[in-house]
Amino acid sequence: MKHTGRIQGFLAAEQGTILAVWAVAFVAIFGIVALSFDLGRVSIVRTELQSYADNVALAAAGELDGRADAITRATAAAANLISDSETFGNGDTTLSGGGDYTLTFLEDLPASDTGAITATTVDPAKAGYAMVVVNASIIDLTFSAAFSALTGNPGLDNTANAYAVAGMTQYACDVTPLMFCLPTPTPGNPTFKANAHIGEMIRMRSGGAGAAWGPGDFGFLDPGKILVDDEGPCAGKNGVQLDACLIGAIGSITQCFAQNGVDTEPGQKVGIEDAIFNVRFDIYKAIMNGKKNNPIYAPAPNVIKGIVPSGGGSCIGNNEAVSPDTLGLPRDSCFAAGTCSRYGDGNWAAGRVAYVAMNYAGVDPFPAANTRWQYYLAEIGAANLIGPNEPILSGLAETGRAQCSSNQSNNPERRIVIAAAIDCNANPINGAEVGVPVEEFFKLFLTEPVGQDGATPPNVDIWAEIVGSAGGSGAGAGAIASRFRDVVQLYR
Repeated sequence: MKHTGRIQGFLAAEQGTILAVWAVAFVAIFGIVALSFDLGRVSIVRTELQSYADNVALAAAGELDGRADAITRATAAAANLISDSETFGNGDTTLSGGGDYTLTFLEDLPASDTGAITATTVDPAKAGYAMVVVNASIIDLTFSAAFSALTGNPGLDNTANAYAVAGMTQYACDVTPLMFCLPTPTPGNPTFKANAHIGEMIRMRSGGAGAAWGPGDFGFLDPGKILVDDEGPCAGKNGVQLDACLIGAIGSITQCFAQNGVDTEPGQKVGIEDAIFNVRFDIYKAIMNGKKNNPIYAPAPNVIKGIVPSGGGSCIGNNEAVSPDTLGLPRDSCFAAGTCSRYGDGNWAAGRVAYVAMNYAGVDPFPAANTRWQYYLAEIGAANLIGPNEPILSGLAETGRAQCSSNQSNNPERRIVIAAAIDCNANPINGAEVGVPVEEFFKLFLTEPVGQDGATPPNVDIWAEIVGSAGGSGAGAGAIASRFRDVVQLYR
């Protein structure tokens, strides 16, 4: 009985029960703490892989400008520019190079973020997005494995994955809706870059619909695809009046619009091309007749052109006459010699002698000016030293200042147009085209009024000197950053 009572007392006693509870709780708490270490390791690796995927995708997307070598450059940028590391995964901890991911290029993305990505491409002209899938990494999870063995429950997922999709959109702001075809690439001159041909002339002739365009042919960017600045001078205009404003007006013309591929239309806007361009030269006729006192169509501060109103007066209307004692800026000599047809060589020495002889009585006042653009600027600068409206030429039929318009722009770049240069050999143009990649945007100085040659239908020639790169695709020194922006962003 004595032993039986002791056993019953022991069973009924409550002292020390907390120890048993703590023992069980300690195991559970220790297990949770241990698993949190493993969970943290997995989270760290996934974050590292995602960061790597994001940066590789951004590096690749930054090269997708639609040019022929875009995919080649994108692949190299992804492999060579980005490196990272992952801390707890098996194998090499360095993330660098194409062996650590799969890179795919896409034409488009599904409308929904949950939609399957299927629009892959190997065409650099169509590649707008870069998708990166990083190789899966396996993380050793000691505590999770022990917990799984003790409890029979599955452990934590020890696989880390990551993918990212990035794309680039090029934006152009306040750009003349004008395009032209570059010279056909040759082994000795595979690319024609603006900054390598400063001072050389281009004779641009309107390209028509239905025929293949060649070097020097020009057309227009489709005004219907341009976002017109709703607070600028072209707001509310359409049709031919919109054309006139986009090409001829001063001020904030367009908002920024995507420029990875431009939409083109034929160069023939019969009866309005020369009138629209020529307001810069103080010439107001055809569709621009009546706009001479509108300040948004003010002429440039230097309008020496070698032509004067026919029959006197101050305005050149539909009839003009050759000036009796002034000359406009000359063309490259090779055009007169017949050794070049669309692209000149920058040699205007003979014409310069004639220009100085006629306008300055044979004494060159600006011998340091090498290009026509520099000469034009020097003429403005010399006159402005006296006063903002002082004549550039004295005692001659032309003063060089506006005589028809009651307004005059103070910006010498009034005679500059910015045109999209297109490789029409790689991207055949037959008039209206969609999504044509731009090689570069050229700054072009209009050296003389845009005229017609008397042919039927008329051929409209634009004579311009290359000033340099304006930016955009292939931007180099002298780019105007405020006009062109490359926006690279993550989409997934």
